[in-house]
Amino acid sequence: MKFNDGFWLPKHGVKAYYGLQAIRVKTEPDGVALQVATRAIRHRGDTLGGPLLSVKVHSPTQCVIGVRIDHFKHVEQSPAIPLFPDVPPIPDISVSRSETSTILSTGGLTAEITENPYTITFKNSRRILTAAGFKHQAVFDIPYRWTVGTASSSSCLALDPSSNPHPTHPPEHIRYVHSELNMSPGELIYGLGEQFGAFVKNGQTVSIWNRDGGTSSEQAYKCVPFYITNRNYGVFINHAGEVEVEVGTEKVSRVGVSVAAESLEYFIIYGETPLDILERYTRMTGRPALIPPWTFGLWLSTSFLTSYSAETVAGFLQGMQEHSCPVRVFHFDCFWMKQYEWCSVSFDPDNFPDPKAYLSEIKRKFNVKICVWINPYISQLSPIFEEGMEGGYFIKRTDGTPWQWDLWQPGLAILDVTNPEGCKWYVDKLSALLDLGVDTFKTDFGERIPHANIKYHNGSDPMRMHNAYAVMYNEIVFKLLEKRFGKGEAVVFARASAAGGQRFPVHWGGDCESTFEAMAEALRGALSLTVSGFGFASHDIGGFEGHPPPEIYQRWVAFGVFSSHSRLHGSSSYRVPWQYGDDVARSMSKLLDAKHRLMPYIYTHAVNAHINGHPVPRAMFLEFLEDRTTHYLDRQYMLGPSLLVAPVFVPQEEETEYYIPAGCWTSFFNPQRTIQGPTWVHERVPLDEIPVWIRPNRVLCLGAPGKGRPDYALNQDVEVHIYEFAEGTSSTVALSPASGKVVDGVHVARSSADITVRAVDDSVTLASVILHGKYPAIQCLIGATALENSVSISVVNGAREVKIQF
Repeated sequence: MKFNDGFWLPKHGVKAYYGLQAIRVKTEPDGVALQVATRAIRHRGDTLGGPLLSVKVHSPTQCVIGVRIDHFKHVEQSPAIPLFPDVPPIPDISVSRSETSTILSTGGLTAEITENPYTITFKNSRRILTAAGFKHQAVFDIPYRWTVGTASSSSCLALDPSSNPHPTHPPEHIRYVHSELNMSPGELIYGLGEQFGAFVKNGQTVSIWNRDGGTSSEQAYKCVPFYITNRNYGVFINHAGEVEVEVGTEKVSRVGVSVAAESLEYFIIYGETPLDILERYTRMTGRPALIPPWTFGLWLSTSFLTSYSAETVAGFLQGMQEHSCPVRVFHFDCFWMKQYEWCSVSFDPDNFPDPKAYLSEIKRKFNVKICVWINPYISQLSPIFEEGMEGGYFIKRTDGTPWQWDLWQPGLAILDVTNPEGCKWYVDKLSALLDLGVDTFKTDFGERIPHANIKYHNGSDPMRMHNAYAVMYNEIVFKLLEKRFGKGEAVVFARASAAGGQRFPVHWGGDCESTFEAMAEALRGALSLTVSGFGFASHDIGGFEGHPPPEIYQRWVAFGVFSSHSRLHGSSSYRVPWQYGDDVARSMSKLLDAKHRLMPYIYTHAVNAHINGHPVPRAMFLEFLEDRTTHYLDRQYMLGPSLLVAPVFVPQEEETEYYIPAGCWTSFFNPQRTIQGPTWVHERVPLDEIPVWIRPNRVLCLGAPGKGRPDYALNQDVEVHIYEFAEGTSSTVALSPASGKVVDGVHVARSSADITVRAVDDSVTLASVILHGKYPAIQCLIGATALENSVSISVVNGAREVKIQF
């Protein structure tokens, strides 16, 4: 929200009450409580009238300092963003006072508070990180006319006469609590959820308000009130409702945050590295659940408006087998249910007369898991609508009738996720599908949740529920799957989410066009999401809207396979590869085999995402903070810490461009090729390739070629690939022999005379060792024999240690 006309002058009618002077400072066990006057206090008379801000500066956990600003204190409204849902906080706080300031410290982070003028400066041991300077905190009363452009006020949910047939008269003024933090020269802001615009958020106004707007607009499906900087800190705004963020817009050297409420709380999260910051943020808001290895295989969809007949589905699955493009999950989109009846949560009997037998047959024949599309919207033509209405299971208008409108389905109502009986009713319907053989759900929609003149079963604030709804809806479905299949075996494929929603993976980027531009939008959204606490990201390979030309399809296939999760899905056309050419199917087969081989590496980092909150797809600056060039890169990424992936967004006859950081990097697909960084690469990339580079001094454990699936014994018969390993270097590679468990898998050490490779955990077995790079001639092998190419070394007799002597 912008309150000023320029830098100094308030907009017409705006009343500003800035925090000017701390008139009382009290040390408490978890921090400091302040009373902050909004006028200069020269004598007793100045204490009469006018807002007084109650400010709490506190530390809930190590390296995190929170600032809570209260005007009128109320009972905390629900829902709130759950804090520390998975792992407990780490208390660590000290407070000291001097004549001029109060200092609160936790870990490497310090907040220095001055009383007159009232300021808060956040520091580490080396420098100032950011500051809430003089007049950076305020309460504003702003005329309603200045707020009509907010996401909530301008939403179709507020303006559509079906959604809001009896709008209330708006108040003359809206109250906001506002706070600003300085942006230093060169400081960059990232995150705020899945945003499809420019990856660096400087200069943008971002509304934390979920909307269904596709990937080509400023709207977003997954808005998260958290941003991370390239200056060793992140900021989490602890507010479940609409948050308006001005990133260097109203005031070009500040980030302004506003909420239409009486309270605002934010947390400064410190880290020596960006991954440290994400680890602490996800400690606070939750970490991605452990998901099963099969989810990393290829997902194939019916597409949306196409034929779902048994002959079509069987033909596609058979064709994928014949083209060596194994499908691990088959997805039925909306029309598995009868048209106009979504969601009936029952198979259309005209197309699926015996769904249990049908699903059993394709699962047995093609070794696939089954996913079906659902959402929490219930058409009034659905056979379950009357049950829901009579039970009171839907969101209601303030007059007690169900909220309904016609967008998407006729007279649809929406499940009230705050009603325990309604949730049980909905879960029972889904549970019956699991009995038929369904394994997972695509939990679509959940963005257009009404907020105007409606009420929830438990009295939750509709403004706060708007974003939180998607998290609660996905949690309901995820918990059902977890209860049925066990921890580590549940997954959803979700579109909408919000803060904390990373706990219920996986999420995909929503409706994109079939263009190179939309492919880049999908990547920007994924990178923005995964710097906002989410561990995984996916997208519709080939684009959702339109029919991609073969060239775009093939480029997108490569990008999709080298994403954490890979799904072929479209709107009115299919995404099976042979429809785009037999050469496309061959390249897809090659890429899928590579991903299956990489599963020991990928799945270990998926488990690490669950353990420490580090995402699998990573923006380049997360790994290379000291390299300023990486801070702006949004067309390439790291897949885990060791693989650099550079999707191609140009036609075959044009050169693509990507950046290689310092060191000698090795091509994954062509290991004879190396590049010395830092350097920009300009090259023409064949359609059946994607640039994938291995970081120097790395060890990758791969599975054997031809696995045909992502879920196999990821710790057995591993190929140990050693890349540009320098003398004096050692590395222990983690592996996951079972769901949720990470062990020390393989230890590699190099001296001037030899390289030693050793299986550490008893569960790990070695198949071969492959050297990539320049090494002296091999003089002797212990525990292995050399193959013809002299760089591939076969482990013999089940040896647990191999020594390569030069």
